[in-house]
Amino acid sequence: MINHKSFTTFALVMYFTHKFSNGIKLVHLQQASNVCCCGIGINTGARDQTPSQTGMAHFIEHTMFKGTARRTATQIINRLEDVGGELNAYTTKEETFVYATTLARDFERAAELISDMVFNATFPQKEITREAEVIAEEIESYNDTPSELIFDDFEELIFDKRTLGIDILGSARKLAKYTTDDAAGFVKCNYNTDQMVFFSVSPLDFKKVLKVVEKCVGGIPANLRKHTREQNTIYTQKDIEKRKRTHQIHLVVGNRSCALGSDEFYPMYMLNNILGGPGMNSRLNLALREHNGLAYTVESNLTTYTDSGVFCVYVGAEQKNLDKCRKLISREMEKLATTAITPTALAKYKRQILGQIAIANENKEALALSIAKSFLHRDKIATYEQICEYINEITAEDIRKAAERVFDEQMLSSVLYY
Repeated sequence: MINHKSFTTFALVMYFTHKFSNGIKLVHLQQASNVCCCGIGINTGARDQTPSQTGMAHFIEHTMFKGTARRTATQIINRLEDVGGELNAYTTKEETFVYATTLARDFERAAELISDMVFNATFPQKEITREAEVIAEEIESYNDTPSELIFDDFEELIFDKRTLGIDILGSARKLAKYTTDDAAGFVKCNYNTDQMVFFSVSPLDFKKVLKVVEKCVGGIPANLRKHTREQNTIYTQKDIEKRKRTHQIHLVVGNRSCALGSDEFYPMYMLNNILGGPGMNSRLNLALREHNGLAYTVESNLTTYTDSGVFCVYVGAEQKNLDKCRKLISREMEKLATTAITPTALAKYKRQILGQIAIANENKEALALSIAKSFLHRDKIATYEQICEYINEITAEDIRKAAERVFDEQMLSSVLYY
C-alpha cells in the first residue's frame, strides 16, 4: 500500500519523498528533460568491513554486475546499453551507489535492473574469481599514481584503520580468497533496507515514479540495521615521509575537519574554495603557480563524513621547490586564520561559489548523486535557494574562525612522498 507521501517545494524546485514499510526511502526531483538519472544509494562502505573483509565493500560493487538470479553478466551489461543508457557504480568509505542514466522513457527498465542487481546478485564463484584479478590490476594502477595514493595514506594517518583510515580497494591477496558465501554474507549483514535510498531525477510525474519503484523494492523483506559503526579515535598530530623515487615530490598537509551537516560546513566549504578550490584565482594557485611558478598542481580539499571530516592541501612540485612551497602554503593558511577578509572580497567569493554550485547542478548525474547522499544520511535536501541563504549569512569572521581551527600549526599532519 502506498502511503506516507510528502513533498517540499522551493521556487521552481520540487522534491518528492516516500518511505516504504521495509525502510527503503525514495526521493525524486521532477525536472524537464528527455533524460533521467536514477539509482540506489546504500549507507555501507569500506568502514563497515571487519579486519578480515578488507576491500569487500568495493568488491561487492564490482561483482554485483556479474550475475543475478535472473540475468547473466552479459545480460546486465546489455540491458541499458541496448537503449543507449549507461550503468555505473562506485564505493566510498561510507557508501555504495549503483545508478544509471537513460532516456526518461527507459526509467522502468533502469529501475528494475538496478534493483535486481542490489537485491538478487548471486556472486558466482567463477565470475568473482575473475573479477578479483581485474581489481588487482586496479590496485596496481592506483599504486602507480602517487598524486591519488597519497590521500589514502593521509587519511590512514589521521584516522583509525578500523574506521575512516581504512583502504577502500583492499589487497589482491585477500581478494583472491573471497568466495560466493563471503560476498553474500557481507550483503546480508550490511545491505540493510533502512540504510537505502532510491533516487530519481527525471521529467516523470511522481505518481509514475512511485508506482515503478514500489514494484521494484516495495516488496523486499525488511532487513534493519542492528550494528553501529565504530567511532573514530582521538586525533593525534603526525608527520610521515615515504621514499617513492618519483620525479616530483608529493605533499599533503591537513587536519581533521567538520562532519557532514555540521554548522561549520558552509564556512569550511567557503574557506576551501578561497584557499585552493577549483578556481584558477584560488590563493594557493596564485601564490605557488601563477606568481612563483613553483608547482603545476596545488589544491585544497574538504571531505566530509557522517562523524568527521578532512581539510587538506596537496601540492606536487620539484624537490628543489619543496621548502618554498611549504612556506607559501603556511603563509596563506596563516593569513586566513589571523586576518578577516574584506567585505569586497567576501562578496566576490560568495558570487563565485554560488555560481559554481549553480553550474554544477546542471549536471544531472552529479545533482542526482548529491541529492541521494544528502537524503540517505540526513533525511533532507538543501535546495539551491537554501544554500544561497546559508552562504549569504556567512561572515568574514566565520571564515577566519574556521581557518583558525583547521590551520592550527600544532594540529597539522603531513605526508610527503619524495
